[in-house]
Amino acid sequence: MSKEPLYLLNKVGKEFAGPAERLTVLDGIDMTVMPGESIAILGASGSGKTTLLHLLGTLDSPSSGEIFFSGQSLGSLDRRRRAALRNRDIGFVFQFHHLLSEFTTLENVAMPGLVAGKSRDESLELAREALGMVGLGNRMEFAVTTLSGGERQRAAIARAILLRPKALLADEPTGNLDEKTGRMIGDLLVSLNRDLGMTFVVVTHNTELAGVMGRRLELRSGVLYAQG
Repeated sequence: MSKEPLYLLNKVGKEFAGPAERLTVLDGIDMTVMPGESIAILGASGSGKTTLLHLLGTLDSPSSGEIFFSGQSLGSLDRRRRAALRNRDIGFVFQFHHLLSEFTTLENVAMPGLVAGKSRDESLELAREALGMVGLGNRMEFAVTTLSGGERQRAAIARAILLRPKALLADEPTGNLDEKTGRMIGDLLVSLNRDLGMTFVVVTHNTELAGVMGRRLELRSGVLYAQG
């Protein structure tokens, strides 16, 4: 496994314009994420967890500091190259699955392959493999509207790992699930991290989910602290 960090954050800050003054959400974050790690980021609502995840995923840019991904400064990438990086090297799982109801589960999961320019046949084959990995091999031809909440989230995870990205970023992946289903999703993330060697960064309020990640960090007042 590479000894070069997958992510390296150097004094990263993020501010937003408030009604009277600028609001500091992230304040000089230093963070190193190695390939294959699984990390949970905890914190109270409004602590900046999702903002940090968006910066890692190039969905937003820092107000100060610099973020490196595989040795490359994300700030040096134009919009097109950032979009290509998100498609190829970064998978996303959100609290809401964002599956398209007019397509089957298989077609939904194949979408990143089509966006990447792969043929329909190759994209569908990759989707079948990914759905098998998350235990949905028998549901791939079903409409997503017929899936349970846990099954929809597993389909979203299959979509995120379709192209075997270097990192998977998950924002409250168990937030809409009951305790038992949430535990199953946590176990799935652990097994995929182990089997694929993919880096996982998970933002969560779920302390049980955080407990199965390899490292736990906490955001308080815009500053990142290690837990344990």
